[in-house]
Amino acid sequence: MFFITLGAVIMSVGLEIFLIPNNVIDGGIVGVSIMLSHITSIPLGLFLFILNIPFFFIGYKQIGKTFTSSTIYGIIILSISTAVLHDVPAFTSDVLLASLFGGCVLGIGVGMVIRYGGCLDGTEISAILVSKKLPFSVGEIIMFVNLFILGSAGFVFSWDRAMYSLLTYYVAYKMIDVTIKGLDESKSVWIISENYKDIGDAIIDRLGRGVTYLSGEGAYTGDEKKVVFCVITRLEEAKLKDIVYEHDHKSFLAIADIAEVRGGRFKKSIH
Repeated sequence: MFFITLGAVIMSVGLEIFLIPNNVIDGGIVGVSIMLSHITSIPLGLFLFILNIPFFFIGYKQIGKTFTSSTIYGIIILSISTAVLHDVPAFTSDVLLASLFGGCVLGIGVGMVIRYGGCLDGTEISAILVSKKLPFSVGEIIMFVNLFILGSAGFVFSWDRAMYSLLTYYVAYKMIDVTIKGLDESKSVWIISENYKDIGDAIIDRLGRGVTYLSGEGAYTGDEKKVVFCVITRLEEAKLKDIVYEHDHKSFLAIADIAEVRGGRFKKSIH
């Protein structure tokens, strides 16, 4: 509840102190609410709550009680926070700076709420349900809906503001990803080298990570190969590359993102 509260307040800061004073919007229900508030002069918080009501019921039936409760709570905090911050002066009147920093702040707030089990926009809920009936992913549906909403900003404000809104949406999208996964995002590493033992020992000693040796066979040559497998964080990637190339600059190295790591001995060893 603490982090959902904090995330909602941070999002309201991005909206009321960066974006709204500069006529820049975000995607989803938030973007629609900003445009309706601008046209009617009705407080933004009221639209944020009312337009999300249908998605509360959808989320309750399709996703669950806990998620819906967290979402309702988050949107209530967001609505109240936007009302409280509405009269606070904008940090900057430079539209580019407002778009970039507003997108960053917005993304951190939204990402924090999602990370701790809530949601601040009903667009994601509807996209999950629609994706089950259409041959499109959730991300593709959200992107299509948001492009339509962000494009509408050109008619309500101006076309340059619509383009700034697209920039804000992109920055916020990236910050949401970083906030949810964190800077310690895990990566799997596969190394094929004749010096596999030296590389494995160096990873254990210098990174404090456990390694596993797998047996493989070259499809073309038929030669037996040893594969070094380990899991590292994003911040350790550069150091691992240095270790590999120090011992064998001709080695095969593949690095991929991992959504989640559980069990085993992933936690760093302290020597």
